Amino acid sequence: MLVTVLGVRAYDAFRAPPLKLWHTVVPHELDAKAIDAADWPAWLAAEDQVFAEVRTNVVDKLPAEDRTKANRYFAGSRMNPAQLTTDWNRSYELMPEGPPRGAVVLLHGLTDSPYSLRHVAAHYRTLGFVAIGMRMPGHGTVPAALTAVRWEEWRAATRLAVRHAQTLAGGKPLHIVGYSNGGALALEYAFDALADPGLTRPDQLVLISPMIGITSVARFAGVLGWPAVFPPFAKAAWLDIVPEYNPFKYNSFPVNGARQSSQLVRVVAARLASAKDAGTLKDLPPVLTFQSALDATVSTLAVFDSLYRYLPNRGHEIVLFDRNWSAEASALLKTSNENPVSSIVPVAPRLYAVTVVSNTPGSSDAVTASTVRAAALRAEPLTLVQSFPANFYSLSHVALPFPPDDALYGYLPAPDDFGLRLGIVSARGERDSLIVNAETLMRASSNPFFGYLLEKIDATLIAPP
Repeated sequence: MLVTVLGVRAYDAFRAPPLKLWHTVVPHELDAKAIDAADWPAWLAAEDQVFAEVRTNVVDKLPAEDRTKANRYFAGSRMNPAQLTTDWNRSYELMPEGPPRGAVVLLHGLTDSPYSLRHVAAHYRTLGFVAIGMRMPGHGTVPAALTAVRWEEWRAATRLAVRHAQTLAGGKPLHIVGYSNGGALALEYAFDALADPGLTRPDQLVLISPMIGITSVARFAGVLGWPAVFPPFAKAAWLDIVPEYNPFKYNSFPVNGARQSSQLVRVVAARLASAKDAGTLKDLPPVLTFQSALDATVSTLAVFDSLYRYLPNRGHEIVLFDRNWSAEASALLKTSNENPVSSIVPVAPRLYAVTVVSNTPGSSDAVTASTVRAAALRAEPLTLVQSFPANFYSLSHVALPFPPDDALYGYLPAPDDFGLRLGIVSARGERDSLIVNAETLMRASSNPFFGYLLEKIDATLIAPP
């Protein structure tokens, strides 16, 4: 069976598109030991060097056929991040106008960049928080960087970001916001802080589409890359080889990225089990999670079954975004997705609060956030001012941290010019004519309830644990 799998994988590699410079040039990042020894200026200096390597070895050496307006690595493209007023691929700090009220560290997801949480960071800044958006090693540069990264480097980068945040905030309350893979990193840091008195304990964790559960196939993702040890099968090291048109996110995806993320998830699961056995979960800070009921990237069920079921009653909450029951596409949903909330949420009472954001089947577009508090049985409804756009049948894994007016992903984009407005691209035309799969363009890329998400975060600043 293994020989068959490897044979098929090798055959697929031959059929894959050719590798480009951004798939083969690996910039030199600091390793975990060096990151642990670095301060913020040293990290930024090393980051400058990484981006200089990309410019010298990729951007300046592009062959003529790759110098296209749709290539983010072409210096003349409007999608090239170096052409922008702010390159959101880099680490950043946002300082409040007055004395800091606290600090927040924002951890982006796999193949992503600090851009993904910039709106959340800006909101924390208005609340008086120092906001540190950390670029995880291997991200924001070229997809090839993920072929050499190790998850331990992401953990070390998280620690560095927290150290810098605490230096700027002077020991004030600490929040950590983790999106997707960053959610696993936020939990890993929290468990580290429980075990190590030398680390600053966070006062609040905010997880957005967190990567808690992995599939059985993901556990063996590394096997898919084995044929790549032979040069003719180098493309086997990649799960996806596609054009790079997004200025702030990789589209190509190497096997090693999946492997490192799956290892991180397994480590977090082991730390959770150890903390449960040791009775230290009571010391974990309150966890507020935002999750789409329909998520094709991470397991929504795992958020309940692999995390929240073990947490004691200490102010934890899940906000679950249901599907749009009024959508025209409802008739086309798979049977398994017709009522996702009822198949996921355990029966009350529970030791944590659950808020379901949903509308009523067959009625108006009015949306209600119904909260069942910890240990309670009855829901407390709140009618929201926001509603589902008519063409949304659900949210998605990638939509939650982006407001409707995000210039790149929003369906009501701001006038900022990133060379592309993915949130309003209408994929109507002839098939096989675009450089991107039309299915990708159909995925919800922003959150109509982003304002409500910020309100829930605001509530963590005034509600006792």
